[in-house]
Amino acid sequence: MKRRWNEPPSVIVIDDDPDIREGLGRLLRSVGMQCTAFSSVSEFLHAKLPEGPICLVLDVRMPGQSGLDLQRQLSNGEGRQLPIVFITGHGDIPMSVQAMKGGAIEFLTKPFRDQDLLDAITLGHACDRNWLENEQELTELQRRYESLSPREREVMGFVVIGRLNKQIAADLAISEITVKVHRGQAMRKMHASSLPDLARMSDKLKLPLPKPAH
Repeated sequence: MKRRWNEPPSVIVIDDDPDIREGLGRLLRSVGMQCTAFSSVSEFLHAKLPEGPICLVLDVRMPGQSGLDLQRQLSNGEGRQLPIVFITGHGDIPMSVQAMKGGAIEFLTKPFRDQDLLDAITLGHACDRNWLENEQELTELQRRYESLSPREREVMGFVVIGRLNKQIAADLAISEITVKVHRGQAMRKMHASSLPDLARMSDKLKLPLPKPAH
């Protein structure tokens, strides 16, 4: 099932130390956060992701694949890397630099303050929620755009670059009345309230801009 921004957020803890997993689980649940714990990267990769925003709390060094290995794997795969908060008992500066360059939210050395971890997780949830909301909006915009006829798409392209109806009519060799009809249909189907709104949608969809004929 596709993840959605408005579902409850959760935390995924990956650490080979059972005491750490249990302690973090107690802490997170005590502040009302949903938490799932795994003992290895492999175990996590075979599990189904929760439906809402996610933040990974990830040990850097573990038997088998390390936390940094997982970060690279998520970066190189399809889609987007999940927000990661690294925790380690053996951190060093090159390791933390590598993690942060890879996009980690935070790099915490054990023992760390509970509040520092909770603050980092809150930031991770906010980042993932924002990304999911944007993805959901983009999917809906693509659905609307695909509902346009080829001619409506052509007219929309000229509208968003500021061409007047009579100019678009000349560009496409059609009547101005026809342009008005297609323009109205495009605005309605895209649920655009104004020209700037339609232009924003075009920009978000990264639509190619047409070249006027005259």
